[in-house]
Amino acid sequence: MSSNWRISSFNGALLAAYFIPAWTMIAFNIIVSPVHGLYERPSIAVALFMSDHLQLSGMSTVRAAWLLALGRLTVVAFFAIFVALISQPRIRKAGGCDEALAIALGIGSLISFASMVMASRVGETAALRLHATELLLLLGAAIVLVFERPVRSQDEAATSVLALQEPELLHNH
Repeated sequence: MSSNWRISSFNGALLAAYFIPAWTMIAFNIIVSPVHGLYERPSIAVALFMSDHLQLSGMSTVRAAWLLALGRLTVVAFFAIFVALISQPRIRKAGGCDEALAIALGIGSLISFASMVMASRVGETAALRLHATELLLLLGAAIVLVFERPVRSQDEAATSVLALQEPELLHNH
């Protein structure tokens, strides 16, 4: 059972266990009450940056908050798709779930990086630590995903070894 789990699949499942509930609650708080949800701890750096540097109107702030919530829910959706795909061993072994994980990691990294930069610009050290930690988690998983190859069957491995040793034998068959 444990031999058919790839490192990136296990790492992605652990990240999904954190990001799905955490970012869903943050997004729903923003959806229910955009201004109040934006000024809560996980999004305070974005809110302060928008009010200090962008000088948005009230309705523009609400739209930006909803856009942030939509981005977070998009990451949650791709993590949920990834979790659904890794539940099937054939797809998990072949790496068929890597695309959903890669999209979740890419969009999540972008949101965390932008939030981290905004937190550093407004001087929110707690928010800076939170977003930097999330960014490091996402980037670490992306690095593992990039360098890990899907598991190949023994027949495929034998064929590739044979092709490297004697390429003319494969053309004769």
